[in-house]
Amino acid sequence: MSLEPRASSGLKAFRSLVIAGVLGLRGASLSEQPSTEAPLRLDRGRATVVYYPGDARLATTIAQQVAKADSFPGLPRPRAHVLIAIAPDRRRFREWVGLAAPEWGAAVAFPESNRIVLQGSSAPSDAGDPLETLRHELAHLALHEALGDLPPRWFDEGYASVAAHEWRREDAVATNLGLAWRGMPTLDELEHEFEGGSTGAEEAYALAYRAVTDLTDLGGTAGLAPLFANWTRTRSLERAVRVTYGITLTEFEQRWRDRTRRRYGGLALMGNLALAGLIIGFIVVPLYLARRRRDRRRLVAMVVADQAAEAAAAKNPIADLLGEAPAEADDGAFGDRSP
Repeated sequence: MSLEPRASSGLKAFRSLVIAGVLGLRGASLSEQPSTEAPLRLDRGRATVVYYPGDARLATTIAQQVAKADSFPGLPRPRAHVLIAIAPDRRRFREWVGLAAPEWGAAVAFPESNRIVLQGSSAPSDAGDPLETLRHELAHLALHEALGDLPPRWFDEGYASVAAHEWRREDAVATNLGLAWRGMPTLDELEHEFEGGSTGAEEAYALAYRAVTDLTDLGGTAGLAPLFANWTRTRSLERAVRVTYGITLTEFEQRWRDRTRRRYGGLALMGNLALAGLIIGFIVVPLYLARRRRDRRRLVAMVVADQAAEAAAAKNPIADLLGEAPAEADDGAFGDRSP
């Protein structure tokens, strides 16, 4: 996730922490910490990691990861110094990233200042692989270092997902019933879907991943490198796509939407099943309920009839003993038998 919020108390607290950690001092932001606990600093290559003692192992792993895997698809190797802060708990993570970041975020990159804030060992179980998350955020910084503010949000997030090898994004597309019902968005519509809740954002990340993957496939063995070169030169994604692939951005958008539908045929199938289910619900269910009410009325009538028959039989016990049916009343059939 890429973000650069306005200056805030959270941002000031983060800067105070960084100053304290980098200089080895106990700044004002440490007043909330136990006196025996101070932030530590680890430098490796172009990265500085600031962390608390409880996250020492994670900090070492992160520093090694930056030094070992620091290249990104189609881009020159980044050179800018990056500052990575590991939040010791959820509360301080929220303080450091500020109110502009969504609640469900596990890490945030700030391209303008080339820094990353991520959750430490106290992160919830659904926060994902911290190294995958780190690479996603580093990809944001690398893309910004090469292209500045040119990439739209959908490309920025899609590229970071591709660079971090987040293949599970495919599952979010294949199993998304809401997407099947609403249909594929346009790229402009996708641009605004990242601001929704976690479910809507997950869908947006998955579709952005598919869009950047399709652009990569168009480049063949060269991948995204020709697109980035033309994008840097023309300063326009529309012109870069036209020069690189010989199609317009609108044509690519249609290609991406069609390919996603074909690749995940289940989307169309689920959409048809959802429509069929809705029709059945409106037509069949009312008929079923009406039939149940009619059957209940018939059952009640049968019970009442049985009870009436049993009551009539109980009035003539002698006929019941002789196995004879009760005689029907017939006025005038017999004369007066009195003496």
